Amino acid sequence: MIDGAQLSPVDHLLLRGDSVQLALDGRSGSYSYAELEQTLGRLAGWLAGFGLESGARVASWVAKGPVAALMPLAAPRAGLVHVPINPLLKHAQVAHILADSGAALLIGTAARLDSLKPGDVPPGCRLHREDDAACAMSGGQGIGPSDARPDDLAAILYTSGSTGRPKGVVLTHANLWLGAVAVADYLKLAPNDRTACVLPFSFDYGQNQLLSTWFSGGCVYPLDYLTPRDVMKLVDRRDITTLAGVPPLWVQLTELEWPSEVAAKLKRLTNSGGALTRPLVARLRALFPQADLYPMYGLTEAFRSTYLPPALVDAHPDSMGSAIPFAEILVVRPDGSLTDSDEPGELVHCGPLVAQGYWRDPARTAERFRPAPAASRYGGMAVWSGDTVRRDADGLLYFVGRDDAMIKSAGNRISPTEIEEAAVAVPGVAEAVALGVKDDRLGQAVRLLLRADDPAIAEAVAAQLKVELPNFMQPKDIIVRPEFPRNPNGKIDRVALSRDFGTGESGV
Repeated sequence: MIDGAQLSPVDHLLLRGDSVQLALDGRSGSYSYAELEQTLGRLAGWLAGFGLESGARVASWVAKGPVAALMPLAAPRAGLVHVPINPLLKHAQVAHILADSGAALLIGTAARLDSLKPGDVPPGCRLHREDDAACAMSGGQGIGPSDARPDDLAAILYTSGSTGRPKGVVLTHANLWLGAVAVADYLKLAPNDRTACVLPFSFDYGQNQLLSTWFSGGCVYPLDYLTPRDVMKLVDRRDITTLAGVPPLWVQLTELEWPSEVAAKLKRLTNSGGALTRPLVARLRALFPQADLYPMYGLTEAFRSTYLPPALVDAHPDSMGSAIPFAEILVVRPDGSLTDSDEPGELVHCGPLVAQGYWRDPARTAERFRPAPAASRYGGMAVWSGDTVRRDADGLLYFVGRDDAMIKSAGNRISPTEIEEAAVAVPGVAEAVALGVKDDRLGQAVRLLLRADDPAIAEAVAAQLKVELPNFMQPKDIIVRPEFPRNPNGKIDRVALSRDFGTGESGV
């Protein structure tokens, strides 16, 4: 075991695992903690061998495997800043990320590099195939852990671009380290845990699955799945204990027939990237009764903000929970003062998990990263989320809606979430999206989109909403679609739906 006294925060993440314990397993081979440390050193040595200046950006555009799993640690060890690119992105999106980050090096699979067009790669950015990195990992010259400081830059994570062009969120060694420690703590991860990594590593939630599991001494199993059934097969084959997902994945997984002995292998389910609905919580609890369910809320700009302990899920299925370790979550009025119990306000995240802003974008940084409210015990810069929440008398938070997603109809501010949750409570509705559409009389009317197989479900939903919701929240029309568009992180692409259906025209 390496003496960790002088190591950088990121280099501490592999130190807690037993040297002979399996740390990484998958279709490309398996590594013990000792082997993974050696392999990490070789990959970092290969990167350092390019002679790039300290802090240079190194992008990776690869499928899940050893290279993708180790790049978040190897680049910082070499004194570089890692820029992971979602493998699902196309050349134009990749070109934007390369240019915006000023990447000096792009490591990609052969097919992905070959898909780049003239002008996609900025001058000074070198291209190397993933096979070159894998070869170096198997027998190259390694380097030891670095002495980087906690506030040195380690990564730039680009958001999915659902609200425009992707913007790069800047993270330090401390941001990555504290995120791993916090999640490992409240999930109670242990060396005997085996985590299925099905989310993209370019997604902060996906990357943290690696780091928090390694901090706990457990094993990770990266998987690029084609169908939800592939996930179920992995759980069975590798005795997976921990599975993280986003709501669309849980919807798909709950539509499968899980053998009881396979479902029983899962000890822990975690959700972020969107709120779980009551019906979905009920299905997960019924299908995986032995598993603890952790609903969570996060922002790339602050990593993770809240979680709901499993013991509270049945009694408070709609709650976001409360602050995770190292996070301070305030609910404030427009003037920055704290709201009273059950009074809606903006969620503001304070503390050391807050990122360093958007890469080379002071204007957008100033909009989201602002001085913490006066009531903050941390002070400094905080992330003003733009999300409206409320905190009940017991300290539990509840999502109300995004300010920019609120539907304003006849003077009423309507949360799409409330309509969507009422719609998915109807059997046969997999997912729902409520949009505001232009209406000369109301200002905006509600258009409800349903993902369902039976077009006739619209009548049942309309009847249910008339019972559950007030008149001003009733949809003008309901559109049933067999599928919804997705962004690269698997979330519903609301921008695409708004573009295609957010008009004043009648539904189909």
